[in-house]
Amino acid sequence: MSARWCLWLGALFGGLGVGSGAFAAHGLSGYFQTKYADQTRVVAGETIPLARKYLGDFKTGAEYQLTHALALLAVGLLADRRPSRWCRIAGISFTLGILLFSGSLYGLTLLGIPVLGAITPLGGVAFLVGWGSLAMAALEVRTTLSDPAV
Repeated sequence: MSARWCLWLGALFGGLGVGSGAFAAHGLSGYFQTKYADQTRVVAGETIPLARKYLGDFKTGAEYQLTHALALLAVGLLADRRPSRWCRIAGISFTLGILLFSGSLYGLTLLGIPVLGAITPLGGVAFLVGWGSLAMAALEVRTTLSDPAV
């Protein structure tokens, strides 16, 4: 993934993440209370209303989307300076992570399709691959910047 795409996707996902967070804060509580009225889940040994759990899950999706939008911007800036295979892997992984992790949480909570929760960990793995790849890209840059021949 090129520096330009990482920067563009980072900005796009960042803006959409702000919108998702605002939507969660100002519009979803009533919707979830109506949609999931009288439904509960046991979480950490405590029975809580499903509407409250799903609101928290949606907010988690928005938080992770925003965090990884910033990571995409960092990858884009690094890739612009020193393009590498690691930057490409990081950019693709962060993008997949946002789509799988945040997307599955949005779908799970808004559509009420529990099977989407099984996709969420795949997004988490993609995030971990992205962070590991970004670390490798950073080590690669450090090596090339400290080399007097460069």
